[in-house]
Amino acid sequence: QVQLVESGGGLVQAGGSLRLSCAASGRTFSVYAMGWFRQAPGKERELVAAITRSGGSTYYADSVKGRFTISRDNAKNTVYLQMNSLKPEDTAVYYCAADRSLKNYVPETIPQYDYWGQGTQVTVSS
Repeated sequence: QVQLVESGGGLVQAGGSLRLSCAASGRTFSVYAMGWFRQAPGKERELVAAITRSGGSTYYADSVKGRFTISRDNAKNTVYLQMNSLKPEDTAVYYCAADRSLKNYVPETIPQYDYWGQGTQVTVSS
């Protein structure tokens, strides 16, 4: 079992930046592939970015490529999402999630993730 706590959300103007953090409890953080999802009002939850256990491979949704960067620090049990050049359409609740299945590739679908955080609100004003 792992608990995930997101932080770093807030209100920012279009073109601005935010850095989200997701801190995980426990000693086995490095075995989990990690993902950042988001859900806007009235829309389905979508994968924004994901990273393998070692950090060697990443995935980005087309809508955020070149603007967002996912990274992890296994020594700190933390995964990050650096968000630059934010747009109003990035407004959503952002969730981090962990996949415990020891995959060597990036998990890209919601059912592949076992643990979820409570989410942090990101609001981008125009």
